[in-house]
Amino acid sequence: MSVTGLPFDDFRVLLRDLPGPDTQALASARARDRQLTKPVGSLGRLEEIAMWLAAWSGRSPAVNRPLVAIFAGNHGVAKHGITPYPPSVTQQMVENFAAGGAAINQICATYDLGLKIFDLALDYPTGDITCEPALSERDCAATMAFGMEAIAGGTDLLCLGEMGIGNTTIAAAINLALYGGTAEDWVGPGTGSEGEMLERKIDAVKKAVTFHRDHLSDPLEVMRRLGGREIAAMAGAILAARVERIPVLIDGYVATAAAAILKAANPSALDHCLIGHVSAEPGHLKAIDRLGKTPLLALGMRLGEGTGAALAAGLVKAAAACHSGMATFEQAGVSNASSH
Repeated sequence: MSVTGLPFDDFRVLLRDLPGPDTQALASARARDRQLTKPVGSLGRLEEIAMWLAAWSGRSPAVNRPLVAIFAGNHGVAKHGITPYPPSVTQQMVENFAAGGAAINQICATYDLGLKIFDLALDYPTGDITCEPALSERDCAATMAFGMEAIAGGTDLLCLGEMGIGNTTIAAAINLALYGGTAEDWVGPGTGSEGEMLERKIDAVKKAVTFHRDHLSDPLEVMRRLGGREIAAMAGAILAARVERIPVLIDGYVATAAAAILKAANPSALDHCLIGHVSAEPGHLKAIDRLGKTPLLALGMRLGEGTGAALAAGLVKAAAACHSGMATFEQAGVSNASSH
């Protein structure tokens, strides 16, 4: 990456020096909001979303080039029989995305969202986290850098999702390492793990966190040891979006685990992010609570693919449209309560 030293050093500098919100753009948006033809606060969270867009884009709230970025990775831990699906399904689903046949394709078409799919060396699963690091520091940093390129084509709203057989096991291990508790607190069925398979999944998470326990005080080490390529790439994408002032919508349990790495490294690292939805995966709401966030949607979904974030993008687009398109009291000739 550079001559600064270890591969993670550049990311540590970025995380230390994150830009803050644009207070002038936020003030301008608040001033306009007070003049729109509605009682103040009557659009609830839509108003909050519009203000968030202004603060983190540095301009009047608008969504003109929304993008859903899906990162796909495979995991060595899957060999322990923790999921009903073989790792080959990851590649098959990537091909389904490319062919337009997945749920995310239909949602993107409905809300006019761009879609990019990133295949992260699917033929080379990460290390088995129960007995070795998922990635070397060099490979993890390179994957973060690759994830940063997700915004290269230009976007003003980034929706993050993933695909990867075994990655709810990875997310559970990350949450256990960051927040403590028991493996049972964080492990859920994922793609349908039940009975003995669920027990193997819990056992794998316990073994992984125990094996790496002496190295888990550093969030970036948590990511490289317990994470995966899609985790590292999503973390990189979130970080790049912050540097470039692009608001971010985070999808489900796995994407939230990637975000949690950054939050653990810098408490303000996710201020430009909203959580698109709370999934049906049992640990997701607990993880969201740890981030101090409130999800925009709760639809009982647990698919991944960025589907929850993409649906939430429809809300964000509506919030921006209301803010920019509504008439002011003066324009509409409507009496403003504040004028009496």
